[in-house]
Amino acid sequence: MTQFDWLQAKAPQTVLALLNADGGEGYVVGGCVRNALMGRDITDLDMATSLVPTDVIARAEAAGLRVIPTGIEHGTVTVVAHGSPFEVTTFRSDVETDGRHAIVAFSTSILEDAKRRDFTMNALYANQSGEVIDPLNGLADLHVGHVRFIGDADDRVAEDYLRILRFFRFQAWYGNSDLGLDADALAACAGGIEGLGQIARERIGAEMVKLMTAPDPSLAVSAMAQTGVLNAVVEGGVTNVLPVFVHLSAQLAVDPMARLAAVTGDVSTLRLSNAQQKRFAIYRAEMGSMTAAGALGHEHGFEVGALCLALCAAMFEQPLNGVNDVRRGAEAVFPLVAADLMPAYSGAKLGAALRDAKDRWIASDFALTKDDLIEGLENG
Repeated sequence: MTQFDWLQAKAPQTVLALLNADGGEGYVVGGCVRNALMGRDITDLDMATSLVPTDVIARAEAAGLRVIPTGIEHGTVTVVAHGSPFEVTTFRSDVETDGRHAIVAFSTSILEDAKRRDFTMNALYANQSGEVIDPLNGLADLHVGHVRFIGDADDRVAEDYLRILRFFRFQAWYGNSDLGLDADALAACAGGIEGLGQIARERIGAEMVKLMTAPDPSLAVSAMAQTGVLNAVVEGGVTNVLPVFVHLSAQLAVDPMARLAAVTGDVSTLRLSNAQQKRFAIYRAEMGSMTAAGALGHEHGFEVGALCLALCAAMFEQPLNGVNDVRRGAEAVFPLVAADLMPAYSGAKLGAALRDAKDRWIASDFALTKDDLIEGLENG
């Protein structure tokens, strides 16, 4: 089995074959090549070609394939082959950029196309047979874990200020911490902070979530703080709790919202989804509380409850104890139902009685029985 066995599947081979016919060039490019070489999961298969979009469309339609003009003004169309979509983009060079958008010119040069990308490890191409084309020496950087901007780092950042956050994300996911962070990249990120104000907050939030999903984002977040980038996107963010939390929660589920909570700053400007905001609010409310481990599990479920417990431990620099109690609380079933208290209680009094009983049951570490709880109400 080789790193590029997936490329021999019928769907990508169909699209690459039509791109390569009659003097055309077609390659898979970017993340799929990078991840294949690193032995990581491959998600999207993006393709680059020397053909202009109208030629791609004509060839695909002649082959009976569906084509969607997803970003045709920028040279991108989506070709659907055997049920799988592939974004196919014409080789491009930048004519003009403003930090968010670029005016591009189509090219027939793979080198020109490579030069307009962000990091050397993303400027990797593979042809139809799986041979890697490396126009900018990205393989060397990939093998040692050196996250480096292509060409002049200041220019790459000025072309798209979101690349500041992408740099730190890529460092967390693909960088070698023993090498440290690229000095030119750090300087460019620090110098481009004001440009982050041009970027939609939803995009910044999405980048932060991806960063926080990395195996250990602590070093990258610390570098963000040192350059001033962290405070620019999470005002008041701190870095001392996150590495402790990552260590303590190593055997638990990874939740980027819990890791954002560990940074403890103001994330209101990140425009998180409603579900993410709700989860984040739970972590922030519980991380400084004295809620018992069992109560955390019963209230929030095992996964969230255990992370709440780990956040508390990280905040107070304590060992993580009580994970089994969180699980026990998550599995505990409240022994009372409304019918047990009717008709003696109804309406608002019924709701209040159930809440009181449940509070006593949780405080007893789930030991009180149904009879105990009813008796407590009667005596109360």
